[in-house]
Amino acid sequence: MLKSIIMHSNTERAIMALIVINAIILGLETSPAVMKSYGPILEWLDHAILAVFVVEILARMLVQRTAFFRDAWNVFDFLVIVIALIPATGPLQVLRALRILRVLRLITVVPSLKRVVGGLIGALPGMGSVVALLLLLFYVFAVMATKLFGEEFPNFFGTLAASGFTLFQIMTLEDWAAGIVRPVMEKYPYAWLFFIPYIVVVTFAVLNLFIGIVVSAMQTEHDAEEEAKHKKERAEEQPLLDELKALRAEVASLRGELAARK
Repeated sequence: MLKSIIMHSNTERAIMALIVINAIILGLETSPAVMKSYGPILEWLDHAILAVFVVEILARMLVQRTAFFRDAWNVFDFLVIVIALIPATGPLQVLRALRILRVLRLITVVPSLKRVVGGLIGALPGMGSVVALLLLLFYVFAVMATKLFGEEFPNFFGTLAASGFTLFQIMTLEDWAAGIVRPVMEKYPYAWLFFIPYIVVVTFAVLNLFIGIVVSAMQTEHDAEEEAKHKKERAEEQPLLDELKALRAEVASLRGELAARK
């Protein structure tokens, strides 16, 4: 009975609503004016919702037993609740800010969010190769920029680190033309021959690889979820199919007996 209650859709919707309400309360607690007027009420609601979360986690652990910790999402929920229960006093005062992590429990409750995060996690191996390529390109272009423009523009390209940060800003296309490239072109008119290929290669080509990898991983995650859903449906239908086969065999047997009697 406890398992049916925990797994019921109404229970999931109630937990989702409490997570949203808790997020709103944590946001209101950042306002001194609101806390002055409604502080005790908000703190009481916060503690009450946390108590519900604790009861829910304990119930899931009781139902699933050792299988609870074999699910990464269950472990995530457990850690979030444990962090929320740690007394945020003294040197642990910083943990009060981590209470907002409870909002992330929406990921484990909303299937679409869970699918997106699963896709991002699945994309990490492929993204590692893209990050390595991006760092290599950053290093090459940073060395070139330091050699070419470091003497005249030490703030932007005076050191390898400064060049790397400036190139990162250009990669994001944040004020890259008016703030960086045009002043450089006043001293070096042909500097665009360096910056335009850099933007085309790094911003438009390499960064789009991230998008492609993430989309591919999310599609794989979606296909795996659909396959698991179909397997579950087939497993549920199999007893009915077996029963139909048994009935057909029995009908065929009866027909054979009738034909033999005739």
